[in-house]
Amino acid sequence: MCGIIGIFSHQPVASEVYDGLIHLQHRGQDAAGICTCGENFHLKKGSGLVRDVFHQGHMDRLLGNWGIGHTRYSTAGTRTGSENAQPFTVHSPYGIAMAHNGDLTNYREIKKELAEKDKRHCNSSSDTEVILHVFASKLQEINGGGTGEFFDQICTAVNSVYDRCTGAYSVVGIIKDKGMIAFRDPHGIRPLACGMRKNENGSYDYIFSSENTMYYPLGFDFKGDVQPGEIVYINEKGKMYSRQLRKAMFTPCIFEYVYLARPDSMINNISVYRARLRMGQNLAKRWQKLFPHVTPDIVIPIPFSSNTAALSMAHGLGVRYSEGLYKNPFIGRTFIMPGQANRKKSILQKLSPQEVEIKNKNIMLVDDSIVRGNTSKLVVDLVRHAGAKRVFFVSACPPIKYPDFYGIDMPTRGELIATDKTTEEIREIIGADILYYQQIDDLVEAVTRKGEHNIDRPSMPYLDGWYVTGDIDENRMKELEGEKRC
Repeated sequence: MCGIIGIFSHQPVASEVYDGLIHLQHRGQDAAGICTCGENFHLKKGSGLVRDVFHQGHMDRLLGNWGIGHTRYSTAGTRTGSENAQPFTVHSPYGIAMAHNGDLTNYREIKKELAEKDKRHCNSSSDTEVILHVFASKLQEINGGGTGEFFDQICTAVNSVYDRCTGAYSVVGIIKDKGMIAFRDPHGIRPLACGMRKNENGSYDYIFSSENTMYYPLGFDFKGDVQPGEIVYINEKGKMYSRQLRKAMFTPCIFEYVYLARPDSMINNISVYRARLRMGQNLAKRWQKLFPHVTPDIVIPIPFSSNTAALSMAHGLGVRYSEGLYKNPFIGRTFIMPGQANRKKSILQKLSPQEVEIKNKNIMLVDDSIVRGNTSKLVVDLVRHAGAKRVFFVSACPPIKYPDFYGIDMPTRGELIATDKTTEEIREIIGADILYYQQIDDLVEAVTRKGEHNIDRPSMPYLDGWYVTGDIDENRMKELEGEKRC
């Protein structure tokens, strides 16, 4: 779920890429990087938050009007150190810089193939470097033959990525003296938005990013999404080319709407905020059918990604919505923090109860999801200690039972509380009086009800065990779990 951004501008771009990364910080906290292109590539990347990686001296050296950036959330490669921080660069042909969001399911096979057949060495354990070398290898091969227009050559190189790389990937890149590229895997699992900005002289600047939250403050107009299997190329003169190279079942990740994305984002022409409102509506309707005689005194979200669904659910139940838990905004997102110990410590640091809102009341807690169960148990204990009479726990997402190999840190079934436990067993573990999960059909309906999105079906292997790439069976799942690179 990393954050990526690419800006093609007619003026120095480093500060705008930086501002864009600040808007994407929620998508990755482990590392950040920016590469700009002027006379040369200028690269700065390191471990930590965006504000900690870049200082004024770095920004002054990031020269050029084209730039790409990345915020890293570790699902592949080591978490510490900067060797897996993006963007990555290669120096032939032309010089190429690239950043990507997602995971490859055949990473090890392609990395080995690159070394043996393409004679290209990957210096990290990042999927991005594999994609970069596959693209660069094919571009160098066809460039050596001197055939075709350059956009056609780019299309051939991206087709090589589609042929060889399996999994989820949204990519932004710069080709020295040639322009900027953006493309998305044929199933469109990970998001990639695009926008434009008109200059006074009539020329246009372009932006590509995981989410469109920074478009308004940067002066860009949101134009939609890079489509699954589509390549978009902005040449050195600022002319845009695009081509649909592959057509496959469109299966974007549903967890973007549940948790990953900011609520003010538009992803695949669907408002994340509206999707979460509909999740709360569906939860309320189902709750009233299943528990017609159980009504909470107040509904409290576990902030912040569940706020919207909780607000809508409270409205549907006709009860008061209360921000009865205060979240320290200076603690990062615990779901994307490495290691159980760090997560538990941060959960206790980030949440504190509003006792006046909780004491002697029947509390309904609404969370976006239950993954490992750490937050759920600790929050139930927290509100009971603050004087709650009864605690009802509602998850806007159905039980997460399987690992995700497309870019979310759900790497092994052993970490997922719902893999081998019933809802009643989970209820006992977290200590709630009632535990209710959203139904899969209700979640899908909430996401796909509105918008001209052309989604065939959402990708949600962590819920239903169906992997759209078709290369994950039980044996392969065990193999990938054993290879866990993070």
